[in-house]
Amino acid sequence: MEDLTAAVIGRLDTTPDPRLREIMQALVRHLHAFTREVGLTDDEWLAGVKFLTATGQMCDDKRQEFILLSDTLGLSMLVDEINHDAGGAATESTVLGPFYVAGAPLRDYGESIALADDAPRAVVSGVVRDPDGKPIPGALLDIWQTASNGRYDVQDPDQPPFNLRGRFHARDDGSYRFVTVRPMCYSIPDDGPVGGLLRATDRHPWRAAHIHAIVSADGYRPVTTHIFDADSDYLDSDAVFGVKESLIRPFVRHDDPAGAARLGVPAPYFTVDHDFVLAPAARRR
Repeated sequence: MEDLTAAVIGRLDTTPDPRLREIMQALVRHLHAFTREVGLTDDEWLAGVKFLTATGQMCDDKRQEFILLSDTLGLSMLVDEINHDAGGAATESTVLGPFYVAGAPLRDYGESIALADDAPRAVVSGVVRDPDGKPIPGALLDIWQTASNGRYDVQDPDQPPFNLRGRFHARDDGSYRFVTVRPMCYSIPDDGPVGGLLRATDRHPWRAAHIHAIVSADGYRPVTTHIFDADSDYLDSDAVFGVKESLIRPFVRHDDPAGAARLGVPAPYFTVDHDFVLAPAARRR
């Protein structure tokens, strides 16, 4: 059996791209070692093939079952840790998730992204700055989240396109503000092969309540991150291992009609303050 592994690795020696050669040879080594370790049977091998086939068949332009699989195995967060070690004061990153949609509408400072949802409003504000505390004017915040029914607009035909999605530019002082709904815990899609795998391994499909954000600016490293609700369930058992302590914030409830009127939202409402810190981009040599 060792001869077989060596033969497969040897066939890859002439791969022209050195990085592809490194990846493929390492993949063969680890995959063969895994197969030997567990003593994989014919039926188990075929079940794995069927599982991966079904995973691919669940993918379309609105759903990415392979990303969901990667997320639930912790692979997405491992790749994130390897490639996006913020260090210092920079905002920590977390998973992109399978429901990001590019090209959300540009919205004005303080505008609402809740086009169709009766849940209590949340006013999210803060400053985009560098690690020295200097504001970053014009930084772009790409925001998205689920509705109060736990579904993204692309999952729900009753939601209008780009509901709870929007892009915002920070003002000259680095400040930003947008209105949304208080995020809810929700189940990742569990009607496919990934959901079946979770059930087979006695795991729940729930994510802690959060708002997604990609924050970017010229001359800085972009960050893909979340804002988590401090009162949420599942902070300690998020299905995709995406929670980081530094990203948890309190959503503070307000019942005063006057304050609500000043912000243009109905009472009661919530506020959350969260600054984003971008690290400078590495200089090219």
